[in-house]
Amino acid sequence: MGVALVTPFKNDESVDYDALNKLVDYQLQNGTDYLVVLGTTAETPTLTEEEKKKITEFIVTKVRGRIPLVLGVGGNCTRSIVEKLKNDKYDGIDAILSVVPYYNKPSQEGIYQHYKAVAEATKLPVILYNVPGRTGVNMTAETTLRIAREFKSVVAIKEASGNITQMDDIIKNKPASFDVISGDDGITFPLITLGAVGVISVIGNAFPREFSRMTRLALAGDYESARVIHHSFTELFDLLFVDGNPAGVKSMLNAMGYLENKLRLPLVPTRITTFEKIRDVLRQLNIRC
Repeated sequence: MGVALVTPFKNDESVDYDALNKLVDYQLQNGTDYLVVLGTTAETPTLTEEEKKKITEFIVTKVRGRIPLVLGVGGNCTRSIVEKLKNDKYDGIDAILSVVPYYNKPSQEGIYQHYKAVAEATKLPVILYNVPGRTGVNMTAETTLRIAREFKSVVAIKEASGNITQMDDIIKNKPASFDVISGDDGITFPLITLGAVGVISVIGNAFPREFSRMTRLALAGDYESARVIHHSFTELFDLLFVDGNPAGVKSMLNAMGYLENKLRLPLVPTRITTFEKIRDVLRQLNIRC
């Protein structure tokens, strides 16, 4: 299980490195297999380039190679991403997570050519990220498989299309060296039963031990035990995203005492009603809040 780390902010909206330090320790101590830095859940579009660099260096120094680090490097200008991949330093980074270009709404050929340029610009392994709910365009199974077959450095896809048939098509026809990773906590369990290898998780920020255990049990074929854990989180899965991500998980982490319930505009915290429902579920799970 990978965890897409949030970016904690202080009430003045500056990055809260004390809270980030505490959160990374929590992940390291509770079974997280790898961390995803500067992904969607990190509110990356609201961070300055200087902040992105400092956050990355902070986490690299903190982790010290104990678990792999995946860095989000994506956007809707291919040339800018290629230059960033060629010119920035990636010491301590084990792979790149690169989202399908958003807003521009490229064709499937455009998506293919974009990832061709990305793969050729870096020596690091590349993980594709398909999330049409955010990007405005879906990368089809055909395009994913074309990229996977032609570029050996493209090693996996984080699939968050919500289309189980599409994901199953990729799993069925992919090269053996290419992995499918769930990009949606709520369908991780069923997707593993189809052949996915794990998840890049949001809820793992708050429940790394429990959710990584569910993932490992499912991967080991102990579906009954995994299903019990999966069902224990069903209500939280809905609450996490009803007011948007990462508002839900930040509310959860705030209730658990890990960080301030602060986001940067245009994102805002969850509604009070959602926050209270989250607290109620946490109490039912015997989590102090």
